[in-house]
Amino acid sequence: MRNRRQRRQHDDDDDPMSVVSNLFDAAMVFAVALMVALVSHYSMTEMFSKEDFTVVKNPGKEDMEIITKKGEKIERYTADKNSESSGDKGKRVGTAYQLENGEIIYVPE
Repeated sequence: MRNRRQRRQHDDDDDPMSVVSNLFDAAMVFAVALMVALVSHYSMTEMFSKEDFTVVKNPGKEDMEIITKKGEKIERYTADKNSESSGDKGKRVGTAYQLENGEIIYVPE
């Protein structure tokens, strides 16, 4: 009985691939943790919700982006002053303000 136990323990130590599988597991845990940290750091948790939303990045600046999600479709619009209005390009035409009571006022330029 004692020889069988010693053989089992000895057989596990001879497997060189066991180290590789342990490294792979550790790398997968690290990759998932990194993805979760990036999503939470950039406040992108809305991307995984079922609700529709609109996000404006850098409002009023030249590199402004508008990201909208409707259902499963995510669209990204960028403001470009040098080009005409096309599929994913646009130009600034005014400013919208939200009052304390929730009303939104649009002021064209």
